[in-house]
Amino acid sequence: MPDQIFLLGNLVIMVAYAAIMVAIVVPVARAGQLRTNRLATATALIFFSCAVGHGLHAVMAYRTVMQVPAAHQMHMDGTGWPWTSALWDLFTAAVGVYYWTLRRGYGVLLGKGAIYVDPWGQHRLDEADARERAARDAAEAHRATLATVVEHTDDAVVGVTPEGLITAWNGGAERLFGYTAEEVLGQPAAMLADETGSGQQADVLARIRQGERGMAYETRRLCKDGTLVDVALTITPIHDQAGAVIGASAVARDVTAAKEAAERQRAIEERSNQAQRMESLGKLAGGVAHDFNNILAIIANYTDFVVEETADQPDVQADLTQVRTAVERATNLTRQLLTFTRAEAIQPQDVDLNAAVTEVQMMLERTIGEHINLIAVPSPQPLTVHADPGQLQQVLLNLAINARDAMPEGGTLVLEANCAALDGNEVNMQPPLPAGTYARLLVSDTGEGMSPETAARIFEPFYTTKPQGRGTGLGLATVYGIVTEAGGSVNVYSELGIGTTFRIYLPLVTTAADTATSPPVSGQAPPRGDGSTVLVVEDEPALARVIARILTNGGYHVLTAANATEALDLYGQHGCDALLTDVIMPGSSGRRLAELLLERQPDLPVLYMSGYSNGLLGTTHILDEDIAFLEKPFTAADLLHKLAATREKSPSHVQQ
Repeated sequence: MPDQIFLLGNLVIMVAYAAIMVAIVVPVARAGQLRTNRLATATALIFFSCAVGHGLHAVMAYRTVMQVPAAHQMHMDGTGWPWTSALWDLFTAAVGVYYWTLRRGYGVLLGKGAIYVDPWGQHRLDEADARERAARDAAEAHRATLATVVEHTDDAVVGVTPEGLITAWNGGAERLFGYTAEEVLGQPAAMLADETGSGQQADVLARIRQGERGMAYETRRLCKDGTLVDVALTITPIHDQAGAVIGASAVARDVTAAKEAAERQRAIEERSNQAQRMESLGKLAGGVAHDFNNILAIIANYTDFVVEETADQPDVQADLTQVRTAVERATNLTRQLLTFTRAEAIQPQDVDLNAAVTEVQMMLERTIGEHINLIAVPSPQPLTVHADPGQLQQVLLNLAINARDAMPEGGTLVLEANCAALDGNEVNMQPPLPAGTYARLLVSDTGEGMSPETAARIFEPFYTTKPQGRGTGLGLATVYGIVTEAGGSVNVYSELGIGTTFRIYLPLVTTAADTATSPPVSGQAPPRGDGSTVLVVEDEPALARVIARILTNGGYHVLTAANATEALDLYGQHGCDALLTDVIMPGSSGRRLAELLLERQPDLPVLYMSGYSNGLLGTTHILDEDIAFLEKPFTAADLLHKLAATREKSPSHVQQ
């Protein structure tokens, strides 16, 4: 019985060792390491030798069990079976020694699952572990850097749950909204929005929960101190590994300053476009006014001729009076056009604003009506500006008349003068002014007011809201032209049903200037010409005939030319005692003609006339002090007085 158990045990052990050997050899061979992985090969060899050794023991046990005859058994023993088994056991021991020598030489500390790892494979595993650790360290460093960037960025970064509870709050959010992280974490994000913003916020979160990828929009959010701030929001959903939405990130950027800058730029562009439109209209209107003034001069003077010849016909005189009145109205209209286009020759001087306000107040008290309560508030300190006094008066009268028309049922009109300091960044000035202190005129009423659309167009020429026949649309365009010509600006504030305030800003005069002006023309008859020769240069034939008739009746000898070439020929033949020339003519200008004649006769008196100077009388559109100018249309008395005054100022007359 023991022999059978011994046989069975050796067979089982043999099979087990053979199976272990196969389990080692097959994966090592598949990995291509059968030759290189000597430690695995040595291990497999141990199990192989053990399996063979136990196989030999099983053979001998089998022989015993089968009771081989003793003689034959001795013969078999003689053949060396026991020795074979013993030698094989020695071989197995040698393999074991070889295995332990390898393990000791490699210095391999075997762990779980590492019994078949060779040193080169272990090296590669170590390198892989090192790379994995380096990747983990880099990822941690990246996350730390990203967290630092998010924390210190100027943009607000806020994390919320799908239901809108705040879960993350960076430093930018604290600076933008004023709340610390402790104050908002776990609170609903609706605390950062007003009523309108809360509904919008709920809609955005609902769309995020429904799977929308993200969105960007501009809105307003509420800060801790109660102020509203304009922000640009970018909302992005946050997903877990399964793809489910677990929250949202909101990046908010303060765009208040950017929107203000964009609005300021838009206002500047709008003012620039308006200035270009007004300049184009001004050129057109100025050209029309120039030609129209020539026609008015003809009509006015021929009317005066007929008045002189029909003194004994009262009915004709009455009709001519109506014609003269119409001419004066047309003259005022063209003067407004020229003022708007900055083409009217003006004579600026230092003007006391308080005196100007008082003078206009006295004029309005007699004419504005009892239903208007007129109040004048002068400045407590003297205010002096450099402007044409007549035009300054025209500005105040135009604004006062507009205010009266805006109060048909009565109201209050206030004229006020004071000082104002500007920082240069005002966006509602037309045109803008640099920083500084300015004199300010205010004309306020409690009338009907204007809509923003109307207020934006009131300075356009020919634009009016008055009924047909009640206004020309040039009043405020004229105000704009006068104020800008004086280096100032206009500001308008109006509300429907409340009233309107015009603010006129003008540069202050800080030093005393020469305010001497030409003495007014007296009502006396103009002096006679005593046969002096006047060279008249006018390209409008009808007007040239009118001027020649006036001068001839005034005692002058007249030479008439239509252009500079004819004038030079006439001067070369006859000479002259004075030159009366239009400013704008075909070919050479009147100014150039005068320069050529003054080279030949330096003391020649020169009188310019024009309905539209176009800047040819001075680089600043203002008459130079040494230039005599007569504005069209003019009367016979105006012409004769101005010509006499010009001759009296000439060097030749002074020497006499």
